[in-house]
Amino acid sequence: MWLKNKIALFTDKTFMKFVIVGVVNTIVGTTIMFVFYNVFHLSYWISSASNYFFGSIVSYILNKHFTFHNHQKGWAPLLRFTLNIVICYLLAYGMAKPLMSWLLTGFSREIQENVSMLLGMVLFIVFNYLGQRFYAFKNK
Repeated sequence: MWLKNKIALFTDKTFMKFVIVGVVNTIVGTTIMFVFYNVFHLSYWISSASNYFFGSIVSYILNKHFTFHNHQKGWAPLLRFTLNIVICYLLAYGMAKPLMSWLLTGFSREIQENVSMLLGMVLFIVFNYLGQRFYAFKNK
């Protein structure tokens, strides 16, 4: 029963809508992130943060109305959403960078950080879905 409930959490219509919104954000954000890092040679943190800054604007609008059908007015949902994004970003990228630096010892810093950004994106998606569903937009 416990496992069935956990599986249902990631197989319902809400999750599928979140994935659709996420695909749009991921394509745009990933392009921005890797261009900033590899073309403009901005730092790991600036490049990865730019992904979430631009993607968060679209994500807030689409997930609030399309995914979670949250009709709460005022600043509360925006503030919870912003706090969720910041916490998820720091957790995901804060975990990914040291882990990939350790696992990819001997590889160049650029390879370590590119792989770290990919892992950070995966971790962020999981943390962000849970945070938006249960905290930012309080969907049961």
